[in-house]
Amino acid sequence: MKVRFDRDTCIGMFQCTAEWDAFEKDTDAGKADLDGSEEVEPDVFEREVPEGAELDAKFAARSCPVDAIEIYDEDGEQLV
Repeated sequence: MKVRFDRDTCIGMFQCTAEWDAFEKDTDAGKADLDGSEEVEPDVFEREVPEGAELDAKFAARSCPVDAIEIYDEDGEQLV
């Protein structure tokens, strides 16, 4: 499972940071950051979801008011 985060879309509500500790507040930029991620496109970051964190990652994606977070399964199918 992997998470994809569009930082440009993020509006800094930081609800994701309350749901999963992989997201951190960047109050200077008014955006969240996805810890341990790799930039795959300009302002788009991805990382693997560690075993045991799947539910937290899904909650983080569902909590985002602007849908800046997406969760994909191993086959590349979008779950959230």
